[in-house]
Order: sequence, then structure tokens, then C-alpha cells
Amino acid sequence: MTDPHYPYRLTVTREFVAQHYLTVPDPEPPEGEVHSHRFTAEVRFAGPELGEYGYLVDIDAVESILDDLEERYRDALLNDLPEFEGLNPSVEHFARLFGDRVAAAMDDPNPEELVVRVWEDDSAWASHRRALDR
Repeated sequence: MTDPHYPYRLTVTREFVAQHYLTVPDPEPPEGEVHSHRFTAEVRFAGPELGEYGYLVDIDAVESILDDLEERYRDALLNDLPEFEGLNPSVEHFARLFGDRVAAAMDDPNPEELVVRVWEDDSAWASHRRALDR
């Protein structure tokens, strides 16, 4: 996917604590044991123009989606959730799966791109970018 350098971008963040353990062969401790992260999820929308009321995306609508996602993931063991079945619950997978749920819940026709960045601590993050087909 090329980056069309959209002139409008909007980012909303949410923090929550969740647990996981990595399932790759022989992960180093503590990664192979259940442990917590204070995740920060950033959802960034981008597009070429604003809507009727001068918004790229209604922040209240995004906050509502993030409320639902925070409720789903807060204090959860990611390994036990159906979307992680058969997957190593890496921060890379988490960014994509979080984005799947944001994209499915969005009904705003304005933004053309969604980037989800999930921080697992103060120094490490992964992101996933997708086009939004409206």
C-alpha cells in the first residue's frame, strides 16, 4: 500500500492493562509466562477531506468504539480470546486484531486509512495499517 500523504489525520489513544504469554518455542522468561503490560492503543485515521461538520472522524464515535475494546481487553489474558486462537499473541498480532475490530465498528465514510499502533511499554510498539473501504 502506498502512502498518499493525506492532509487530515486524527489520533485517539486508550490505555489498559492486559496479560499474555508468548507461545513461540522456548521464549525467554518472563515472555513464556503469564505477565502484564500496560498497553496503549493509538488509532489514527487519515483522509483527503473533512465531512459536513468539519471532522475527519467524530471523536465521540471513536471513543465509544475504544470503550468497547477497552472493556474486551482490559485485564484479559489475550491467549484465551478467540481472535488469538492459533496465534502467538505478539504485539504485532494485537495491533492487527485491534484494527480489525475498529474497522468493523466504523461507519464514517470520510477516513480512507486506519493505522493502529499498540505500545506494550514505554519503548516498544507495533503497528498495522489498512485502507478503509467505504
